[in-house]
Amino acid sequence: MAIKVLVVDDHEVVRLGLRSLFRDSDISIVSEAANVKQAVEETQKHHPDVVLMDIRMGENDGLVALEKLRKKTPEIPVVMLSMFDNPTYVARSVALGAADYVLKGSPREDLISAIERASKGQGPAEGSMMERVKDAMARRGDRDDDIPLTNRELQVLRHVALGLSNREIGRSLGISIETVKEHVQNILRKLDVSDRTQAAVWAVKKGLV
Repeated sequence: MAIKVLVVDDHEVVRLGLRSLFRDSDISIVSEAANVKQAVEETQKHHPDVVLMDIRMGENDGLVALEKLRKKTPEIPVVMLSMFDNPTYVARSVALGAADYVLKGSPREDLISAIERASKGQGPAEGSMMERVKDAMARRGDRDDDIPLTNRELQVLRHVALGLSNREIGRSLGISIETVKEHVQNILRKLDVSDRTQAAVWAVKKGLV
């Protein structure tokens, strides 16, 4: 049975390329969208098995569309498609509920596999970029005597270093924004730094991300 996919990308040539790519596979493109508004409308209209969405669409942000879709149609998995091998994009995709994150330069088999796994409710493939970042975000880590942070603070710090907002951190860890703010304040105080950027630099130097 064919997997129904909605393709969201602001470049027509990419959408045409994906149609060609999926020819002779079990994937059927049921509709296309070029922006956030169309993505939401077409998803609600066609109820695809998977939404395949570009992470950057001109002035529109695929992550904004991801957030809207997860609120309106949480049962439909979204696979992010990107040119950017950027841990911050991957981390934000994880926090906002993406099923997977695939680079546009990936082999055809990898993209098809990601869509098939998403349609079955399976997680990203072992060793994939999404899995590695997801594991890093979830890892609480062993305490080191020279790191004056609790396990939860270390977890929050990793999210900060990956560029996530307080709201995204809260969603990823299942805690309130107020709790995130409290952890961030404690982290800054304990590390004796003045802002999130300095805390992120500290985390990178310590090899925490």
